[in-house]
Amino acid sequence: MTSLERVLGEADATYTPASDTQRAEARLHICDKEVPPANQGFLGNCEFYYRPLHDEFIDKTGVATWEAIRAWATRWNPFDDIEVLRRLLANRDLLAAPDSTHEHWSRHANFMMRHIGCEHQPPDYYISYGYYYCYTYGERLKPRLSEQGKEWLADARYLLQSNIEDGLRDNMVGDDINVVCRRYPNRSVQMTVPQYELEVDKTTFKTFAFNTHVPAYLDGGLADLPISDLLRIGTQPNVEEWLDGETWNQAIDSGIEVARDKALGARDAISDGARAAAETVDARVNEGVSAVEQALSRLMQHLR
Repeated sequence: MTSLERVLGEADATYTPASDTQRAEARLHICDKEVPPANQGFLGNCEFYYRPLHDEFIDKTGVATWEAIRAWATRWNPFDDIEVLRRLLANRDLLAAPDSTHEHWSRHANFMMRHIGCEHQPPDYYISYGYYYCYTYGERLKPRLSEQGKEWLADARYLLQSNIEDGLRDNMVGDDINVVCRRYPNRSVQMTVPQYELEVDKTTFKTFAFNTHVPAYLDGGLADLPISDLLRIGTQPNVEEWLDGETWNQAIDSGIEVARDKALGARDAISDGARAAAETVDARVNEGVSAVEQALSRLMQHLR
């Protein structure tokens, strides 16, 4: 007997919505791939991906390294926590509804309530990258940034989630996904994913999500930040985060555009006394190496 059957019973199991005193019949096997839109008021919050209701996840994030979290998330089954499952099922109608404002709503919980007993698991991106990276990386980085950098962090966080929503919406109407980078159209994202399959294919979803990071960072104003903020962003002290090749790709792609913008303004913005040093930097910039990339290259030394 599965954990779901222990909660619901056998094939003629029931669940009771919080707003209804009558027992309502519910199928043990629900597989709804139609992703409803998120409430726009939730965008920009770390809980958008995963609201931590499971004690196991809370314990892990308190003591584990990033690499351990990522490995654990790929095998964790959130349906195994009977108490959390009961709590979510009691509010299933609200959690699965479009534009839900329920206190337990997250993309993770919404997925669970649309895939009951059909063996689909929420994308591990929601935990191992989305929530953990949003909260841990963002909250540790924020105090080190200038006021402009803090504004960028908030804008980028909003755009990261907005871009994911755009991609999911595209996949509900067809196979073509197009996430536009407004500031640098050449960094827009185009993917072809079979309709309704984006969220249920963990590997594809992770690739899609990482691809949308670059437009979010750039549209958030990464190129406008002072070099001091770029260095702090690029040298945030969690080397393990850079073990993933897709993380490196997004950093490099973002860095190239930042380099171009910085190069265009460098000659007019610096004093004569700094001209020689700037020319050295410009030479590196012209090779496609920005302040961000230089900082990340130092991190790479630790991985060899």
